[in-house]
Amino acid sequence: MPSTKRSSTRRDFLKNTGKVATASALAGMVVPQVHAAEDNTIQLALIGCGGRGTGAVANALSVNNGPIKLVAMADVFPERLERSRKALSKREKYAKLVDVPSDRQFIGFDAYRKAMDCLNPGDIAIFATPPGFRCPHFDYAVRKGLNVFMEKPVTVDGPTTRQMLTLADEADKKNLKVGMGLMCRHSRDRWELLDRIKAGEIGDIIAMRAYRMHGPIGTFSSKPKPEGANELLYQVKRFHSFLWASGGCYSDFYIHNIDECCMMKDAWPIQAQALGGRHYRGDSVDQNFDNYSVEYTFADGAKLFLDGRNMPGCYEHFASYAHGTKGLALISIGGHSTNKCRIFQGQTPDNAKTAWKFSKPAKNHYQLEWDDLIDAIRRDKPYNETKRGAEASLVTSMGRMAAHTGRIVTYDDMLNCEHEFAPDVGKLTMDSPAPLLADASGKYPVPQPGIVTKREY
Repeated sequence: MPSTKRSSTRRDFLKNTGKVATASALAGMVVPQVHAAEDNTIQLALIGCGGRGTGAVANALSVNNGPIKLVAMADVFPERLERSRKALSKREKYAKLVDVPSDRQFIGFDAYRKAMDCLNPGDIAIFATPPGFRCPHFDYAVRKGLNVFMEKPVTVDGPTTRQMLTLADEADKKNLKVGMGLMCRHSRDRWELLDRIKAGEIGDIIAMRAYRMHGPIGTFSSKPKPEGANELLYQVKRFHSFLWASGGCYSDFYIHNIDECCMMKDAWPIQAQALGGRHYRGDSVDQNFDNYSVEYTFADGAKLFLDGRNMPGCYEHFASYAHGTKGLALISIGGHSTNKCRIFQGQTPDNAKTAWKFSKPAKNHYQLEWDDLIDAIRRDKPYNETKRGAEASLVTSMGRMAAHTGRIVTYDDMLNCEHEFAPDVGKLTMDSPAPLLADASGKYPVPQPGIVTKREY
């Protein structure tokens, strides 16, 4: 059942709202906290104003559970912030809910603090920057007593995962509510599929298959830095290309397939071994492989096979499957869209042998994750997805490292790895050198499996 269609994502939000030609001048002063007219208004601060962040705000403002308002925004690129603000303000649905004058628009690597300083305890900070910045941003939010929604992945290496797990405990102590951008976990069809798998409808899971194979998207590859361009901002803008900023395409693209499969298995794998390589690269200077093939192993011996490819002109497939001793489950197909879950008799996805399919009305899981977070805040229910998000990010990094080093990497290896890509990321300024430097020819280090086997990829 191959599919070349992909469901729309938050990344698409700005594409669908038109382009803004110019950016306004933005102030960078610290301002007092904003006090909402209604005591029960939840205020939002958006940190990272690209398509994902803008889409997350749109979902937040669409929750039908009390007043919510966007009051502050932060980014390192003024044109991106202004584009996001205009995209939200021009929608009649959101226009009255966006209250971000120039003195609550902040630019720079310290802008996240200024934006969060506009909030009151119990409001929500949205983190949609490249994930390399997630730990210092979350640390500041926890110290200020803010609820959080953060995009995936949330860590890119062992040290940041350990930091995130510690912060998860601190958030629990303060009864903070934390949502994670792993929206597949909020998909109601996947919930029912999981219940049926736990009830034994496909038997014991012995193998899972996940595919994300399509042409390059986002900033998967990058051309050499233009003469005179700021090195740090060049890398931040092209974050998919650099491991310190994003974990590369592997961490950013494949985490959803990995996470939804582990959800059905109700376990994390204990080790990974993998293949991968670079092809037809031309003058691209990014750190990614073009294709990955990873074998994850669970404690009971079951396997998860992941195939990822970012090459034009090739067969495309975007899906996840679970094979059990009694049948096959289709977890997703055609991207991360909802209402696709099925169970088949036998081991092939033959519609004529469908034993069950989800048939309830479709609900947008990007919206559902916000509905669930706001419900938890309004009703003061325990709600902290940080630990699961950190573990999903770690398992994803485990597969990436296995491919990049050519070695077997265990869960414990990855968690206890001491290499941190950007240990001083919280101290960066607009004038700082980038965490990764190019060589004299303008090239950056790329993985060399079997040659460079240090746990630094």
